[in-house]
Amino acid sequence: MSLRCTFIDHGKGGAPDCMRVAERDMESPVGRQVLIEVAYAGVNRPDVLQRSGAYPPPPGASPYLGLEVSGTVIATGPEASAWKVGDQVCALTPGGGYAQYCLADERHCLPVPRGLDLLSAAAIPENYFTVWTNVFDRARLAAGERFLVHGGSSGIGLTAIQLARAFGAEVWTTVGNQDKAKACAAAGAHHAVLYRDADFEAEVRQGSGGHGVDVILDMVGGSYINKNLRLLAVNGRLVQIAFLEGSKAEIDAMPIMTKRLQFTGSTLRPRSDEDKGAIARSLADKVLPLMEKGQCLPLIHEVFPLAEAARAHALMESSKHIGKIMLKVAA
Repeated sequence: MSLRCTFIDHGKGGAPDCMRVAERDMESPVGRQVLIEVAYAGVNRPDVLQRSGAYPPPPGASPYLGLEVSGTVIATGPEASAWKVGDQVCALTPGGGYAQYCLADERHCLPVPRGLDLLSAAAIPENYFTVWTNVFDRARLAAGERFLVHGGSSGIGLTAIQLARAFGAEVWTTVGNQDKAKACAAAGAHHAVLYRDADFEAEVRQGSGGHGVDVILDMVGGSYINKNLRLLAVNGRLVQIAFLEGSKAEIDAMPIMTKRLQFTGSTLRPRSDEDKGAIARSLADKVLPLMEKGQCLPLIHEVFPLAEAARAHALMESSKHIGKIMLKVAA
């Protein structure tokens, strides 16, 4: 199969305006890959970091931007058997999603949940894979526990709020303003703390009757790390998935010992194909049935044409959005 593929080229990287629409020859699927004609692609923080030069792709991954797509399978690799030409899927990709065509491992694809369109489906993979593996696999959040997610109005945050609530946790979050607090409450958060107006550590501690929380999902780092450790209850778990405020901090590690805490973290893109396939199976089993009942659905903030990817990145960097920022690829 010989195809020319329109895609977003970020060249050597830089500010959002470094991105340009370009064309290249599209590779054919090999092994267990499927080739997807892309309808929509999601915009995520790792894309912004990669574009700016702060997050190079792992060895063997696509050098191009875009970690999640939805669309139609148009070709399959010789070892692929899970999907056939014409199937509509959403997929976690190793890169290259900002494009007319994209390759993905068949194990990292999910069916479009009944009742959802391709736009909503494209907003599933990156956030739901990330939240499931970190909050439920690594941190083992259980019903009846208290859960805190920072940045609750982001795509990750709203996903975490909805899933934690659906599986029986008491949900806390931190946000920047009242509009974001209302969005988090609508998604299922029991408590939202405006971090610009109050010390979230004091607010959560007081609101929880001094108990603190059992699991924290954090993407801020920096000055939050010590506060997070102090807020955790005995046997609490802190999961770090990003460092918007920086990864370096002077940490008082005593709470880790005295409260038997676990401080862990992960990144998704470098995980093995087998690992990501296992996450996909968990989502298909545990989360997609909820979506087909109208629960735990992604919230779309704005959709941009593929050619306006720079505007989408500028919005992401402004942090003014509530929910997912998406790119429309198909004409």
